[in-house]
Amino acid sequence: MSDYRFISSTTLDEGRVVRIMLNRPDARNAQNRGMLVELDEALRAAEADDTVRVIILGGEGPMFSSGHDLGTPVRIEEREPGPDQHLTHRTDGGTLLKTEQRMRQEWHYFFENTRRWRNLRKITIAEVHGKVYSAALMMMWSCDLIVAAEGTTFADVVGTRMGMCGVEYFAHPWEFGARKTKELLLTGDSIDAEEAHALGMVSKVWAREDLAANTEEFAKRIARTPSMTALLIKESVNQTQDNQGFHNALQACFTLHQLNHAHWGEIHGEQVARAHESDGVPNWKDAGPVLPAVKDRVVAEPQRA
Repeated sequence: MSDYRFISSTTLDEGRVVRIMLNRPDARNAQNRGMLVELDEALRAAEADDTVRVIILGGEGPMFSSGHDLGTPVRIEEREPGPDQHLTHRTDGGTLLKTEQRMRQEWHYFFENTRRWRNLRKITIAEVHGKVYSAALMMMWSCDLIVAAEGTTFADVVGTRMGMCGVEYFAHPWEFGARKTKELLLTGDSIDAEEAHALGMVSKVWAREDLAANTEEFAKRIARTPSMTALLIKESVNQTQDNQGFHNALQACFTLHQLNHAHWGEIHGEQVARAHESDGVPNWKDAGPVLPAVKDRVVAEPQRA
């Protein structure tokens, strides 16, 4: 397959399984624009290949993904005008101003791409480990199945650390349940792989050292299902969700997300529109560890190093 800078893609099981890996381990697989574009290309290539039946999406290094890239040197380089600016910052609203620019860019690269990945014509498995926070949830939720390493934790911290009403692809109530979503967003707390399994969000929980091998065996098992049968199973479930309101809810909540950005942009008058410490949120760089949601305390005790 093609060479990529920010991901890798390999074939298994005589081409019936494709493994795609986020490959920025030094940046904790933060999702810069180049990574998102390459991932879309790799997923589309796997979708176009009639031999492929199952796609695994994982991440190299200590965690699946830390979410949106908020300012690594690579992200700044590809965003700012100059010879290394990524093409996508000059298209799809990239040359427009403020709220319109942000809404068009986020629709294409944070919302619509995730929705498109959810509807790929192949079965997809997210293989996650470490901390899966905020935009990493979106990427994971786009997959049909999720498997996790023991010790994996899940959280969306943008409410308590940035003053935002969740990430752009707002699948939270469908994955966590309505009340759990409110709790997790209002507190910024996390749940672990065991609770995620109990909620039905995660299918399998394996030891970290067994995660890759077991995921591949799981994918090969699913790849034995006739491709038409697998597609119609996926389509039946996705259409049921959509008839229950999933698609319309996502669209509505994306608009609310943009309203939230516009609120902070109007208050602070800046392009990066989020809450400041003066608004009652901590500096996101110094906010401390994400704590687990526990049922018998207002807030969990911080774990000692």
